[in-house]
Amino acid sequence: MSDNLHTNGGAFFDVGVIHGRFQILHNDHLKYLLAGKEKCAHLVVGITNPDPVLTKKEDSAPGRDDAAANPLTYYERQVLVRAVFRDQGIAPEAFSIVPFPVNFPDLYKYYLPLDAVFFLTIYDEWGKRKLGYFSDMGLATHVLWEVPPEKKGLSAADIRTRMLEKAPWTHLVPPAAARLLEEWNIRERLVRLTRHS
Repeated sequence: MSDNLHTNGGAFFDVGVIHGRFQILHNDHLKYLLAGKEKCAHLVVGITNPDPVLTKKEDSAPGRDDAAANPLTYYERQVLVRAVFRDQGIAPEAFSIVPFPVNFPDLYKYYLPLDAVFFLTIYDEWGKRKLGYFSDMGLATHVLWEVPPEKKGLSAADIRTRMLEKAPWTHLVPPAAARLLEEWNIRERLVRLTRHS
């Protein structure tokens, strides 16, 4: 299926696939996830970089594979998404969460419904690279929005830095995420990972 939709119009789909690392799930991630959910009956949330084996360096996305940039496990990230969706009133049967080895297109068929529409946003070369992956696989795509890097908004890297520096950060993430991240003491994990990187 290869209609490679690039409209921002009112299209609605049975199943949509959206993805992200969510290595601090923040308010702009939530905006993005909700934009995808508004466009489909069932949203499949693919969590990228699910583990070190299914992660690799990308020239268009330097640092995304570093241990210090990936403090949360796959399990923790799917718990975060579920908790945030619960707070948003999204029914459990309206979404699924799966690992998404985005850097390994040959593996998509083992994790994802390839007849779904793949949602993405584009801010930089990494976004264009992912669109290329999807298009090369013949997947239907729908760009939710495309803006230049300086208009991207929140950055998980900035939030991780705020955590390390003990600067305020909880207002930048959904309340359910803030509760869990504090409960899991992610700041201390970041300190350890940064020390060893």
